[in-house]
Order: sequence, then structure tokens, then C-alpha cells
Amino acid sequence: MDATTGEAEGTRRGPRQRSVRLALIPLLLAMLPSSLGTTIVATSMPTIAGELGGVAYLSWAVTSYTLAAAASIPVWGKLGDMYGRKRWLAVAMSVFLTGSLLCGLAQDMGELIAARTVQGLGGGGLAVGVMAVIGELIPPRERGRYQGMITSVMVFSMIVGPLAGGSITDVFGWRWAFWFNLPVGALALLLTARLVRVPGRRRTAHIDYVGALLLVACIVSFVLVVTWGGVEHAWNSGTILGLTALSTTALAGFVHAQSRATEPVLPPHLFADRNFSLMAVLSFTNGFVMFGAVLYLPLYQQAVHGVSATGSGLLLLPMLGALVLASQFSGRTVARTGHYKILQAGGAAAMLTGTLLLTQVDTHTARLTAALFMALLGAGMGFLGQNVMTVAQNSVATQEVGVASAAMTLFRTLGQSVGVAVMGTLFNHRVRDVMSEGTGTTALSDTRLDADGMSRLDPGVRTVYRSAVAQGVQGAFVLAALAAGLALLAALLVREIPLRAARKQPGQRP
Repeated sequence: MDATTGEAEGTRRGPRQRSVRLALIPLLLAMLPSSLGTTIVATSMPTIAGELGGVAYLSWAVTSYTLAAAASIPVWGKLGDMYGRKRWLAVAMSVFLTGSLLCGLAQDMGELIAARTVQGLGGGGLAVGVMAVIGELIPPRERGRYQGMITSVMVFSMIVGPLAGGSITDVFGWRWAFWFNLPVGALALLLTARLVRVPGRRRTAHIDYVGALLLVACIVSFVLVVTWGGVEHAWNSGTILGLTALSTTALAGFVHAQSRATEPVLPPHLFADRNFSLMAVLSFTNGFVMFGAVLYLPLYQQAVHGVSATGSGLLLLPMLGALVLASQFSGRTVARTGHYKILQAGGAAAMLTGTLLLTQVDTHTARLTAALFMALLGAGMGFLGQNVMTVAQNSVATQEVGVASAAMTLFRTLGQSVGVAVMGTLFNHRVRDVMSEGTGTTALSDTRLDADGMSRLDPGVRTVYRSAVAQGVQGAFVLAALAAGLALLAALLVREIPLRAARKQPGQRP
């Protein structure tokens, strides 16, 4: 390429890059409330449980959000592909803001869980809508140039979320952790309408509602099984066996429906691509590990080390800071070289090592030691992160970017839901066992989860409870390590296929 040609291409690229960056501003702002919808409440949960009661249902305040998001994601993705992604992104934001308002008005744990479900429905649409629009604006090979911006917002929410949640809870009360979303979301709606320009579309095909309902039934019943099994109901009880049968039957029906539908929610041919299927595994395991860390590490810091909600957010900074740096490095490396497999394998290995180290934390673990373990875990998640979505979108035709984005978001959200449910079950079991052995009771007072409540406990009970929480967290990270091991296996099986440098025309396969 001669100098004149290079200069001409650089001239054309400059305005295009500026236009894309301008359009990214409202999209990244729209992504922020969805990300904050989970992270900002993590450090507020002990306080919420203390005020509203229902410590046993604490994980459901998170699970209800992720479950609703997971169930709705495929439908949002298909609606965007069929009728225009920008339009349905605005609808999703409106639903999310309604749920946020209701969360702040909740008077008991049941109302909060119901409101979080509404919020999760909107959050699912935001997660897939933003990534689908970005996927349409930026081809995979060029996405590395902008990946820093995309990841920075996601990580910003992870860093600011716990800090803001703790600070808002300490100063203004936990309700404002939800109401904070309202002005941010309103601004994102306004700017998206004015600045984002993507092709409008309206197709005559219909959504596969039967498949969507079967998928919802499968997801909900499966998460209920892993949440209630061995806790609310025995594993061999009629309830658990019935839910298991429902989940299995719904899954079989869903697979059959997708093979016959003209517009399937999750087209089966996507999973015939090896990399796409492996990215689904990586999305699931990354979500499983990340949410366990974000939920249970603050709980460990508050209960075991006696820090405040704000302090527990600050103590997450080593993990989240490492995640930012690894993600930035990963994105630029992929953009420059086009190679991603080594980054994904290295990230999964670091994630596995970090989770294994965190299974060793106890009441005597120094904060610096825990911080180093968390930093290693964060680096591993950062090397995976957005690369998973990029490879998945590169594996499908351009007109299927929306459904591909929905699939990856679905599996990540499923990982979050299952991770929170299963890790929560194991955590509660372990805490109750240790409390029973040490104090003769399995009751968990609603004031025992936060630092203030811990300070009011009898010294002997407090010692036993600190040990119980530490052992509960150890058990939770054993499960996280198993998920990370699966991620490493999947990453090693990835085939490195060149990323597209320009968007394909409709109907053209990569």
C-alpha cells in the first residue's frame, strides 16, 4: 500500500472512528445501569437483609434478577434482530427503570424479590441490546480498538458499584442504591435516541413464542432445583423431582421446537460451530465465577474482618483493578495481532489458580494475601471478558449478531444465576453446620451479616460465626474452582479462526 492510499484510508477512518466513538457514549451509558443493577447492591445486601428480614432468602434478591434476565434474553435478542435493535433497547431501559423504582419502594424481602424480577427483565434486554448494537456498528477485528471503552464501563460498574453501594447505604440508605439508576438511565435513553444510528428493520416473521416459553420453563425450574435442593426440600422430595422432570421435559421440547421453527429463539445451527459452542461454555463459567466473587467476597470481608459496607467495596479493588488492566491489554493485543486463543487459555488458567487460592482463606488470612489472590482471579476474568463475545459474534453471519449476542449473554447470565444459587446453597449449609456445632443452634439472626450486627454479638458466638462464614466462603470457591477448570478445558479446545476486518453483507457467512 503506497503513502497516498494509506493517507486516504486514514482520512476515511478518522471521521468513522469519531462517529463510532460518539455513538458508543450513549450505548456505554445504557450498559452502566444494567451492570450496576447487580454490583451496586452486592455490598448493600447485608444491610437490606437486616432491615427487611429474610437472610435465608438473601441470594434470591440476586437470583431473581439474573433468572429474569436469563429467561428474557433470547426474546430480546430476536426482537432486536427482527424489528430494530435501537427500538427494543429503549423498551428494555424503560422496563429496567420501572423495576429500579419498585426495588427502592419495597417493604419486605418478598416485594424486593418481585421488583428485582421486573428489573432483571429489563436488564436482560439492556445486556443483549447494547452488545448487539455495538456488534452492528463495529466489525470484530476492529472491535479491539474500542474494547477498552466497552470493558472500562463494565469494570467501572464493578469498581464503582460495590463502592457506591456501600457508600450510598452508609450515608443515604440502601434504597438509593436502586434509585441511582433512574437519572443515569433517563440520560442514556435521551442520548441513544439522538446519537445512535443503526439500520431500522421490520420483518414479517414471527417470534417462536412456544420455544421461548419452553426455554423459560427449563431455566426457571432448573434454577429452582439447584436453589431449593437440600435446603428447602430434600433432593428426593416430590417438589425437587417434579421440577427436575419439568426442566428436562422443557429442554427436550425446546430443542425439538427450535429444529422446526422458522424463526427459532436460539437457532440450532449456531451451535454446530465449534468456537460458538465453546464461547457459550466460557460465558457460563465466567459468569459463575464472577458473581460468586462479587457477592461472597464482600460478605467475607464484612463478617470475618468486620469492615463496613464501603470498606468491603474498597477491598474488591485489587480484583477489579487487575480485571481492568488485563482486559485493556487483551483487547489491544487482539486488535493488533488477531490472536485470542492464548489469551483465553491464559485467562482461564489464572482464574482457576485464583479460585483455588481463595478456597484457603480463613479467619486468619491477612488482607494483603487475600488481595493478591483476588488480583489473580481478576486478571483471569479480564483476559476472558469481551473476547468471548467478540469470537462468538465472529462465528455467525452479520444478520445473526443479535441472536449470537443474546446467546452469549444468556449463558453468562445462566452462569450467574446457577452460581449464586448453588454457591448460596453450599454457603448456607456450611454456616448452619458450623453454627450448630459451635453454638447448638442453626438460627441466623438478621443482624449477623453486617459489621454493625457482628459487633453486638456475644464474643463467643461472634468467633464461631466468623469461622462459619469463612468456611462457607471456602466451600463456595471450591465450586468456583470446578467452573474455572471447565473454562480452561474449553479454552484449550478453541480453534483460532481469523476475525472479520469488515462486516459481511446480509446472508454472507464468515
